[in-house]
Amino acid sequence: MKNILVPIEEHDRLDAVLSTARACGALFDSRIEGVALGPDTGDLIAADFAIAGSIFDERTRREIVERARRAFEDHMNLHGVPPAAPGVAGVCYGWAGGEMSTDSALGAYGRLFDIIVVGRPGAGRGDPRRATLESALFESGRPLLIAPHQARATFGETIVISWNRSTETARTVGFSMPLLKKARRIVVLSVSGALAPGPSAESLVKALQRHGLPVDFAQADSGARPAGRVILEQAAALGADLLVKGGYTQSRLRQMIFGGATNDILAYAEIPVFMAH
Repeated sequence: MKNILVPIEEHDRLDAVLSTARACGALFDSRIEGVALGPDTGDLIAADFAIAGSIFDERTRREIVERARRAFEDHMNLHGVPPAAPGVAGVCYGWAGGEMSTDSALGAYGRLFDIIVVGRPGAGRGDPRRATLESALFESGRPLLIAPHQARATFGETIVISWNRSTETARTVGFSMPLLKKARRIVVLSVSGALAPGPSAESLVKALQRHGLPVDFAQADSGARPAGRVILEQAAALGADLLVKGGYTQSRLRQMIFGGATNDILAYAEIPVFMAH
């Protein structure tokens, strides 16, 4: 995972997002690239027509990009991450350029990267926007690392894989192999009541063990409780500092109407979540 992309937007969780990106980058001596982000035109118009007019003024856009660049570079410099340059070894950072990206453009640009780091969305005005996460998840074809609202002291030492047997989760496990190979402990978690047809968790454990990985197995019954909440509780009980989870293994529309494990995890996760669709 040598190429990490972080969209930079003014919100209260930016420090946690950048700290999570640094923790991931330190494992792989990655180049972390920041890009200034703003909403798509349609989202702005739907929210407030006057704001839409002002944010797409050229001067305003330049100011947004400059504030984003400074916030990104100040964080990296504060924590001793050097700018990318010939001869620089280890984790480093770079800036995408002078233009402000939008959510839809981020999905396309993200196809160049190994992973995209975003914040866990929330309903508050100071929280990251869900549109950013969904554009990156559905349009980039790349995995996401979703940072919790507060940065964790460790990252990727104990990884819980939430295995529901689905195609999306199988793809996510494949993307996560570089992280799995760095982990001290891996637990494949099966939660009854949230399973698709497919290979068992025990079968996945055996497959991962053939890679020489330190894999255990755990099982839980969700009963009448939301599966996503049970997954998070089990991950906490197992001491996980990273959760690997397929995103929207039910349709997004169905989850919006009826709920689902992905929605619960996006609402409540307090550890980083590695997710792909």
